[in-house]
Amino acid sequence: MNWENYQTTNAVSLKGYKSLETIENAKKELKKVRKELAKLQDAMYAEHKHSVLICLQGMDTSGKDSLIREVFKNVNANGINIHSFKVPTSQELSHDYLWRHYIVLPERGKICVFNRTHYENVLVTRVHPEYILGENIPNIKSVNDIDDSFYHQRMKQINDFENHLVANGTIILKFYLHLSKKEQKNRLLRRLDIPEKNWKFSAGDLKERKLWAKYMTAYEDMLSRTSTPNTPWYIIPADNKETARLRVGQILIDSLTKYEFKYPILTDIDKKELNIFRQELKNE
Repeated sequence: MNWENYQTTNAVSLKGYKSLETIENAKKELKKVRKELAKLQDAMYAEHKHSVLICLQGMDTSGKDSLIREVFKNVNANGINIHSFKVPTSQELSHDYLWRHYIVLPERGKICVFNRTHYENVLVTRVHPEYILGENIPNIKSVNDIDDSFYHQRMKQINDFENHLVANGTIILKFYLHLSKKEQKNRLLRRLDIPEKNWKFSAGDLKERKLWAKYMTAYEDMLSRTSTPNTPWYIIPADNKETARLRVGQILIDSLTKYEFKYPILTDIDKKELNIFRQELKNE
Protein backbone atom coordinates (compact mmCIF):
# COMPACT_ATOMS: atom_id res chain seq x y z
CA MET A 1 0.00 0.00 0.00
CA ASN A 2 1.12 3.58 -0.67
CA TRP A 3 1.53 5.43 2.63
CA GLU A 4 2.11 8.91 1.18
CA ASN A 5 -1.27 10.11 2.46
CA TYR A 6 -0.12 9.30 5.98
CA GLN A 7 3.31 10.95 5.72
CA THR A 8 3.87 14.55 6.67
CA THR A 9 4.60 17.38 4.28
CA ASN A 10 7.02 20.26 4.72
CA ALA A 11 4.33 22.48 6.23
CA VAL A 12 1.93 20.41 8.31
CA SER A 13 -1.61 21.54 9.05
CA LEU A 14 -3.29 18.86 11.14
CA LYS A 15 -6.68 20.04 9.93
CA GLY A 16 -5.72 18.51 6.60
CA TYR A 17 -5.41 15.02 8.10
CA LYS A 18 -8.37 12.89 9.08
CA SER A 19 -8.57 11.67 12.67
CA LEU A 20 -11.10 8.92 11.95
CA GLU A 21 -10.64 5.89 9.72
CA THR A 22 -12.55 2.65 10.05
CA ILE A 23 -11.46 -0.63 8.49
CA GLU A 24 -13.66 -3.72 8.55
CA ASN A 25 -12.03 -6.76 10.16
CA ALA A 26 -9.16 -4.61 11.46
CA LYS A 27 -8.84 -6.84 14.52
CA LYS A 28 -8.59 -9.97 12.38
CA GLU A 29 -6.09 -8.40 9.99
CA LEU A 30 -3.92 -7.27 12.91
CA LYS A 31 -3.42 -10.93 13.93
CA LYS A 32 -1.70 -11.56 10.59
CA VAL A 33 0.44 -8.45 11.03
CA ARG A 34 1.55 -9.55 14.51
CA LYS A 35 2.80 -12.90 13.23
CA GLU A 36 4.71 -11.28 10.36
CA LEU A 37 6.24 -8.71 12.68
CA ALA A 38 7.46 -11.48 14.99
CA LYS A 39 9.12 -13.24 12.03
CA LEU A 40 10.82 -10.05 10.89
CA GLN A 41 12.21 -9.35 14.35
CA ASP A 42 13.50 -12.92 14.63
CA ALA A 43 15.34 -12.65 11.29
CA MET A 44 16.67 -9.20 12.19
CA TYR A 45 17.99 -10.58 15.48
CA ALA A 46 19.73 -13.45 13.70
CA GLU A 47 21.27 -11.15 11.09
CA HIS A 48 22.39 -8.73 13.84
CA LYS A 49 22.95 -5.69 11.64
CA HIS A 50 19.97 -3.46 12.36
CA SER A 51 17.85 -2.30 15.26
CA VAL A 52 14.44 -0.61 15.19
CA LEU A 53 13.36 2.46 17.12
CA ILE A 54 9.64 3.20 17.07
CA CYS A 55 8.53 6.63 18.27
CA LEU A 56 4.93 7.13 19.39
CA GLN A 57 3.55 10.58 20.06
CA GLY A 58 0.01 11.77 20.66
CA MET A 59 -2.21 13.63 23.04
CA ASP A 60 -3.45 11.98 26.24
CA THR A 61 -5.89 9.10 25.54
CA SER A 62 -4.71 8.74 21.93
CA GLY A 63 -4.19 5.01 22.53
CA LYS A 64 -0.40 4.64 22.73
CA ASP A 65 -0.38 2.06 25.55
CA SER A 66 -3.01 -0.23 24.05
CA LEU A 67 -1.43 0.05 20.61
CA ILE A 68 1.90 -1.18 21.98
CA ARG A 69 0.18 -4.05 23.76
CA GLU A 70 -1.81 -5.19 20.73
CA VAL A 71 0.65 -4.64 17.85
CA PHE A 72 3.69 -6.25 19.49
CA LYS A 73 1.90 -9.10 21.26
CA ASN A 74 3.64 -11.83 19.22
CA VAL A 75 7.17 -10.42 19.28
CA ASN A 76 9.62 -12.39 21.41
CA ALA A 77 9.77 -10.68 24.81
CA ASN A 78 13.57 -10.73 24.59
CA GLY A 79 13.43 -8.91 21.27
CA ILE A 80 11.57 -5.79 22.35
CA ASN A 81 11.88 -3.07 24.98
CA ILE A 82 9.35 -0.38 25.85
CA HIS A 83 10.32 2.93 27.42
CA SER A 84 7.86 5.53 28.64
CA PHE A 85 9.44 8.87 29.43
CA LYS A 86 7.94 10.79 32.32
CA VAL A 87 9.06 13.99 34.04
CA PRO A 88 12.89 13.98 34.05
CA THR A 89 14.54 12.85 37.26
CA SER A 90 17.23 14.90 39.01
CA GLN A 91 19.86 12.58 37.53
CA GLU A 92 18.45 13.01 34.03
CA LEU A 93 18.35 16.79 34.45
CA SER A 94 22.06 16.67 35.30
CA HIS A 95 22.72 15.62 31.69
CA ASP A 96 21.71 17.08 28.35
CA TYR A 97 18.09 16.52 27.30
CA LEU A 98 18.88 13.65 24.90
CA TRP A 99 20.96 11.63 27.36
CA ARG A 100 18.12 9.65 28.92
CA HIS A 101 16.93 8.64 25.47
CA TYR A 102 20.36 7.72 24.19
CA ILE A 103 21.13 5.26 27.00
CA VAL A 104 18.07 3.10 26.24
CA LEU A 105 18.40 2.87 22.47
CA PRO A 106 17.92 -0.64 21.03
CA GLU A 107 20.87 -2.94 20.44
CA ARG A 108 21.26 -4.68 17.09
CA GLY A 109 18.51 -7.19 16.45
CA LYS A 110 15.99 -5.62 18.83
CA ILE A 111 12.96 -3.37 18.62
CA CYS A 112 12.56 -0.49 21.05
CA VAL A 113 9.36 1.52 21.43
CA PHE A 114 9.49 5.02 22.88
CA ASN A 115 6.07 5.73 24.37
CA ARG A 116 6.38 9.50 24.32
CA THR A 117 9.81 10.36 23.07
CA HIS A 118 12.66 12.81 22.79
CA TYR A 119 10.12 15.04 21.04
CA GLU A 120 8.55 15.85 24.38
CA ASN A 121 11.52 18.22 24.70
CA VAL A 122 10.06 20.42 21.95
CA LEU A 123 6.37 19.79 22.66
CA VAL A 124 5.54 19.83 26.37
CA THR A 125 8.37 22.26 27.06
CA ARG A 126 7.09 24.55 24.33
CA VAL A 127 3.67 24.69 25.94
CA HIS A 128 5.31 24.93 29.38
CA PRO A 129 8.62 26.77 28.75
CA GLU A 130 9.21 27.03 32.50
CA TYR A 131 10.18 23.34 32.43
CA ILE A 132 13.32 24.28 30.51
CA LEU A 133 14.61 26.19 33.52
CA GLY A 134 15.02 22.89 35.37
CA GLU A 135 17.71 21.88 32.86
CA ASN A 136 19.99 24.64 34.19
CA ILE A 137 21.25 25.57 30.72
CA PRO A 138 23.91 28.31 30.51
CA ASN A 139 22.50 31.65 29.28
CA ILE A 140 18.90 30.61 30.02
CA LYS A 141 17.98 32.70 33.03
CA SER A 142 14.22 32.98 32.57
CA VAL A 143 11.45 32.01 30.16
CA ASN A 144 12.11 35.29 28.38
CA ASP A 145 15.33 33.73 27.07
CA ILE A 146 13.38 30.89 25.44
CA ASP A 147 11.99 31.73 22.00
CA ASP A 148 11.08 29.90 18.79
CA SER A 149 14.71 29.79 17.69
CA PHE A 150 15.56 27.81 20.84
CA TYR A 151 13.09 25.07 19.89
CA HIS A 152 14.05 25.14 16.23
CA GLN A 153 17.67 24.60 17.21
CA ARG A 154 16.61 21.64 19.33
CA MET A 155 14.70 20.16 16.41
CA LYS A 156 17.80 20.45 14.27
CA GLN A 157 19.78 18.68 17.00
CA ILE A 158 17.15 15.92 17.10
CA ASN A 159 17.36 15.53 13.31
CA ASP A 160 21.15 15.21 13.60
CA PHE A 161 20.74 12.69 16.44
CA GLU A 162 18.38 10.53 14.38
CA ASN A 163 20.48 10.75 11.21
CA HIS A 164 23.47 9.55 13.22
CA LEU A 165 21.45 6.56 14.46
CA VAL A 166 20.22 5.70 10.95
CA ALA A 167 23.76 5.85 9.56
CA ASN A 168 24.78 3.29 12.17
CA GLY A 169 22.03 0.76 11.51
CA THR A 170 18.98 1.93 13.47
CA ILE A 171 15.70 1.96 11.55
CA ILE A 172 13.53 4.77 12.91
CA LEU A 173 9.77 4.82 12.42
CA LYS A 174 7.78 7.72 13.89
CA PHE A 175 4.02 7.79 14.41
CA TYR A 176 1.80 10.65 15.54
CA LEU A 177 -1.58 9.34 16.72
CA HIS A 178 -3.95 12.00 15.45
CA LEU A 179 -6.83 12.19 17.93
CA SER A 180 -9.71 14.66 17.65
CA LYS A 181 -10.57 16.86 20.62
CA LYS A 182 -14.11 15.45 20.56
CA GLU A 183 -12.88 11.86 20.82
CA GLN A 184 -10.51 12.77 23.65
CA LYS A 185 -13.51 14.15 25.54
CA ASN A 186 -15.36 10.85 25.04
CA ARG A 187 -12.39 8.83 26.28
CA LEU A 188 -11.90 11.01 29.34
CA LEU A 189 -15.59 10.66 30.17
CA ARG A 190 -15.28 6.87 29.91
CA ARG A 191 -12.46 7.01 32.45
CA LEU A 192 -14.86 8.81 34.79
CA ASP A 193 -17.93 6.69 34.04
CA ILE A 194 -16.37 3.20 34.17
CA PRO A 195 -15.19 2.30 37.71
CA GLU A 196 -12.41 0.04 36.41
CA LYS A 197 -10.96 2.98 34.50
CA ASN A 198 -11.23 5.61 37.24
CA TRP A 199 -7.61 5.11 38.25
CA LYS A 200 -6.50 6.31 34.83
CA PHE A 201 -8.09 9.72 35.25
CA SER A 202 -6.01 12.66 36.44
CA ALA A 203 -7.05 16.24 37.06
CA GLY A 204 -3.95 17.15 35.06
CA ASP A 205 -5.64 15.69 31.97
CA LEU A 206 -8.22 18.49 32.04
CA LYS A 207 -5.59 21.17 32.62
CA GLU A 208 -3.64 20.01 29.57
CA ARG A 209 -6.83 19.71 27.52
CA LYS A 210 -7.43 23.44 27.99
CA LEU A 211 -4.10 23.97 26.22
CA TRP A 212 -5.15 21.91 23.18
CA ALA A 213 -4.65 24.73 20.67
CA LYS A 214 -1.12 25.40 21.92
CA TYR A 215 -0.27 21.69 21.66
CA MET A 216 -1.60 21.51 18.10
CA THR A 217 0.55 24.48 17.10
CA ALA A 218 3.61 22.88 18.71
CA TYR A 219 2.89 19.55 17.01
CA GLU A 220 2.44 21.12 13.58
CA ASP A 221 5.76 22.93 13.80
CA MET A 222 7.54 19.85 15.13
CA LEU A 223 6.06 17.54 12.48
CA SER A 224 7.00 20.02 9.75
CA ARG A 225 10.61 20.42 10.86
CA THR A 226 11.53 16.88 11.92
CA SER A 227 10.06 14.72 9.16
CA THR A 228 13.09 13.84 7.03
CA PRO A 229 13.74 11.39 4.16
CA ASN A 230 15.53 9.11 6.65
CA THR A 231 12.95 9.46 9.40
CA PRO A 232 9.52 10.54 8.14
CA TRP A 233 6.55 11.06 10.44
CA TYR A 234 3.36 9.09 9.81
CA ILE A 235 0.13 10.73 10.93
CA ILE A 236 -2.24 7.96 11.99
CA PRO A 237 -6.00 8.56 12.41
CA ALA A 238 -6.52 7.59 16.06
CA ASP A 239 -10.22 8.05 16.78
CA ASN A 240 -10.75 4.36 15.98
CA LYS A 241 -8.21 2.40 18.04
CA GLU A 242 -8.44 -0.90 16.16
CA THR A 243 -7.84 0.76 12.79
CA ALA A 244 -4.97 2.85 14.19
CA ARG A 245 -3.25 -0.29 15.48
CA LEU A 246 -3.64 -2.02 12.12
CA ARG A 247 -2.29 0.95 10.19
CA VAL A 248 0.80 1.22 12.41
CA GLY A 249 1.37 -2.51 12.09
CA GLN A 250 1.01 -2.44 8.30
CA ILE A 251 3.49 0.43 7.97
CA LEU A 252 5.94 -1.46 10.17
CA ILE A 253 5.67 -4.58 8.02
CA ASP A 254 6.02 -2.68 4.73
CA SER A 255 8.97 -0.65 6.03
CA LEU A 256 10.91 -3.52 7.59
CA THR A 257 10.32 -5.98 4.75
CA LYS A 258 12.37 -3.72 2.46
CA TYR A 259 15.52 -4.53 4.46
CA GLU A 260 15.31 -8.22 3.54
CA PHE A 261 16.71 -9.46 6.84
CA LYS A 262 18.46 -12.81 6.32
CA TYR A 263 19.40 -15.62 8.63
CA PRO A 264 23.15 -16.34 8.67
CA ILE A 265 24.32 -18.81 5.99
CA LEU A 266 26.36 -21.67 7.40
CA THR A 267 29.70 -22.51 5.83
CA ASP A 268 30.59 -26.10 4.88
CA ILE A 269 32.75 -26.25 8.01
CA ASP A 270 29.82 -25.10 10.17
CA LYS A 271 27.61 -27.78 8.62
CA LYS A 272 30.20 -30.50 9.30
CA GLU A 273 30.41 -29.41 12.93
CA LEU A 274 26.64 -29.54 13.25
CA ASN A 275 26.63 -33.09 11.90
CA ILE A 276 29.25 -34.03 14.50
CA PHE A 277 27.14 -32.50 17.28
CA ARG A 278 24.03 -34.22 15.96
CA GLN A 279 25.75 -37.60 15.97
CA GLU A 280 27.14 -36.99 19.45
CA LEU A 281 23.64 -36.33 20.80
CA LYS A 282 22.23 -39.40 19.08
CA ASN A 283 24.96 -41.57 20.58
CA GLU A 284 24.31 -40.53 24.18
